[in-house]
Amino acid sequence: MSRTRTARWSADDIPDQRGRTAVITGANTGIGFETAKALTLRGATVVLAVRDLDKGKLAADELRTAAPTAQVLVQHLDLSSLASVHAAAKSLRNTHPQVDLLINNAGVMYAPYRTTADGFELHLGTNHLGHFALTALLWDLLPPTPASRVVTVSSAGHRMGGPIDLDDLDWHKRPYNRTAAYGHSKLANLLFTYELQRRLPDGGPLAVAAHPGGADTTGSKAAMSHSSWLTRTAFAAVRPLLLQSPAMGALPILRAATDPQVSGGEYYGPRGFQQSKGHPEAVRSSPQSHDAELQRQLWARSEELTGVTFPI
Repeated sequence: MSRTRTARWSADDIPDQRGRTAVITGANTGIGFETAKALTLRGATVVLAVRDLDKGKLAADELRTAAPTAQVLVQHLDLSSLASVHAAAKSLRNTHPQVDLLINNAGVMYAPYRTTADGFELHLGTNHLGHFALTALLWDLLPPTPASRVVTVSSAGHRMGGPIDLDDLDWHKRPYNRTAAYGHSKLANLLFTYELQRRLPDGGPLAVAAHPGGADTTGSKAAMSHSSWLTRTAFAAVRPLLLQSPAMGALPILRAATDPQVSGGEYYGPRGFQQSKGHPEAVRSSPQSHDAELQRQLWARSEELTGVTFPI
């Protein structure tokens, strides 16, 4: 058995990334930053695609300190605005002749009801539709090889919220439930990944999904701040048992992005109890995420809503 198939795959198993370019959304903090750091240390040119340029520049400086010869760039990207997605894609196309890794990591979690600049419910608009459009607009920059990857970050939360309603994605017909809205956006990430992979020719880029498990990040803490005092107190007591560091949380994403033995349409997460922590391995997603008709319907709806189509 090769080292990359052991139960303890780590950042040490990442192949040499010199000569490769990785675009990572939401890379200024947490899981995204740790993903960028690991790829930078292995020689990749890394683009931090971030909403807050000042925070992105600080993160880039930190990465250059860790790897003084690294090529680290910052690109403004607000996934909640299709105009920003188009502008970022145009800038990236003007700057980079190819993108070897596109890691769709950024997102919002358990936010109160809000809409994006284009009128979409915030979770779906940011976590899914923004990434759907960005991937389509950059698609032809990915070299036609399995080493090229689109990795979309989902969550164990994709199981929450019950069936997704494609006729009411903006929650106009139902009372808003931010937990369900978040869960549906993470389910959409998987439906998108599986449908994208089905459309790809053999020998071309791979579409892979991953989730970080219970990562102790700023985002998870902010999400918990919306909970009751009792819930926050109880969670604080079990936090060490359920959560792992952002660096560990980044490993499923890194494995999905770089392990030569990964197959398209796989889903990576921690191997421990309830996929909450541990070293990464291929894991199972919900039965709903494998509904091929739902995948096709969401794809068509996403093209309609974003006005963007894939050249495949």
